[in-house]
Amino acid sequence: RSSPDVFESRMEKRNEVKKQPVGYSKQGEFIKCMEEKARPIFFAESLGTKTSKGGFTKDKTLDSILNVEMVKEKSAEEIKQIWNQYFSAKDTVYAVIPAEKFDLIWKRAQKCPSFLYALPRKEGYEFFVGQWSGTELHFTSLINIQTQGETAPSQLVLYHYPELQEEKGIVLMTAEMDSKFLVVHEAQCLANQVQLFYATDRSETYELVETFNHRSSEFKYMSVIAELEQSGLGRELRPAQVSDKS
Repeated sequence: RSSPDVFESRMEKRNEVKKQPVGYSKQGEFIKCMEEKARPIFFAESLGTKTSKGGFTKDKTLDSILNVEMVKEKSAEEIKQIWNQYFSAKDTVYAVIPAEKFDLIWKRAQKCPSFLYALPRKEGYEFFVGQWSGTELHFTSLINIQTQGETAPSQLVLYHYPELQEEKGIVLMTAEMDSKFLVVHEAQCLANQVQLFYATDRSETYELVETFNHRSSEFKYMSVIAELEQSGLGRELRPAQVSDKS
């Protein structure tokens, strides 16, 4: 009563606080601001903002992920560490591929743009077709293609970025997948098979890719499984065998 002006001022501030959302505090806003400023400046904030049908990113360029100009000052090993550290915290597949190896994969992909991959399951194998589209490699299950034809949606996409290939000698790779059909270790198995079949030094292994693309009538599904088992990749997804010994 003695200071009506002070009273009105306090009431106005009280009403402002009531209007603020639950959990709001200036300290919270400050912490949030500092966290945003502390994020790695090597990576762009626009990752995954444009999505296409099936939830995959449209126009997923390297610039939409990485600050390319900034990392150009880094060595190949430093870029590799930055890339691996960033994606290791994410539920996805990623890699840094030596330029020579990618060059071999890329040349062969031009001649043989598709291949049949085998993914180990609890009982038997599930086959996936991998189809190159530019530097993107799209995977979808064989049963999807058999039932939906050319409209079969991608279930995994590997994105390869050769922008640093000449200058740094590396090609960056990351992926997106449909989690309803694949989990990370299954997607990783398919990604590993790309190098197994397209970057191999064994003529017999790459011959399977050539046969699938150019002599399909001679192609044998079991040959892929045999190659996969021989490489050891086929055993990685198998559950451990329980011994019957008593």
